Amino acid sequence: MDVVIAEIGGTVGDIESLPFLEAIRQLRLELGWKNTLFVHVTLVPFIATAGELKTKPTQHSVKELRSIGIQPDILLCRTERPLTHEVKAKIAMFCSVAEEAVITARDVDTIYQVPLALAEEKLDEQILRRLDLPVGPADLRPWRELLHRIRNPADTVRIGVVGKYVQLTDSYKSLNEALVHGGLAHNLRTEVAWIESEGVEGENWEAQLQDLDGILVPGGFGKRGIPGMLNAIRYARERKIPFFGICLGMQCAVIEFARNVCGLGDANSTEFNPGTPHRVIYKLRELLGVDELGGTMRLGAWPCKLEKDSWAHKAFGELEISERHRHRYEFNREYEETLVAHGLRLTGATPDGTYVEIVELADHPWFLGCQFHPEFASTPFRPHPLVVAYIAATKRQRERGN
Repeated sequence: MDVVIAEIGGTVGDIESLPFLEAIRQLRLELGWKNTLFVHVTLVPFIATAGELKTKPTQHSVKELRSIGIQPDILLCRTERPLTHEVKAKIAMFCSVAEEAVITARDVDTIYQVPLALAEEKLDEQILRRLDLPVGPADLRPWRELLHRIRNPADTVRIGVVGKYVQLTDSYKSLNEALVHGGLAHNLRTEVAWIESEGVEGENWEAQLQDLDGILVPGGFGKRGIPGMLNAIRYARERKIPFFGICLGMQCAVIEFARNVCGLGDANSTEFNPGTPHRVIYKLRELLGVDELGGTMRLGAWPCKLEKDSWAHKAFGELEISERHRHRYEFNREYEETLVAHGLRLTGATPDGTYVEIVELADHPWFLGCQFHPEFASTPFRPHPLVVAYIAATKRQRERGN
């Protein structure tokens, strides 16, 4: 490892970020100037009524940083207009940085254009020279090819994400980008329809799910919106629409199957109804009674063994994987025999068999729920295998005609 990148979010001056800013101030003293580099992201707004870019927000932000002992080395100036030579010179003068270290970070139509845009400003070369690292020609062909695929897709697939927090789409930012990555693997544009799960109830709720190539139910906590999620899952199961359930989505798929296929009408999760007679999803005994103590979530990477020839096995191409988790409730193996007898496949589990990680339906074009979060491990050049497989299924659905 040559370089560690640490990001500190928030706004300079806010109390929340002060301990972290103090930490990097001390870090420079410990590691030395040649081994640390401060890059500060600032705003240079364009005032339409005045017809000019204003540098005061950047000047003031740098002033706040310097007041706590941090002098930025490079300024990334967010702006909707290119910074002229005069504007860069003014910022450099009043912020005590070299003019070439004032970088235009202009708004772009996709985040995946940012590396190319910053390379045009020679940000990468400046960082390498400043850290006394070798400066060679940058191979940006993969980024250019990626950008070409984004702007020139062969087709579009439309996926309905039925979730609890869709009014704030940043809640599902990682998921949205993972779906984009999966689409790019097939040279497809992924169009996401954000569907509020509480709205998938009452009269004519099915109308929201028409003309979709796939349905996805993401993670979440609490009982709000669960009936709508169950309706969406049943719709996908009965109409053979590719379905992907993640974390809570996988748990809801088990509940829906138990109720409507196995005849366990009151099946539920103890998270939603602690007194349910059929707790197909529950909190494991070792976590009972520790709600007030914290540490009740299964977090981080856990190994998982896959069943041969399952959808998951075909996607990963191997029989043992490791995936990241963030949840409290688990599949209850006391109901395994009943659920499996009615057609539910348990195709992934921890090596010791304690935790069920993946469920699938055999008599369906593509129906899979996983307890882990594949979106946490997706990148544009290494999309998650399950997301790639799911997008392929939605493409086949589109070709068949949804």
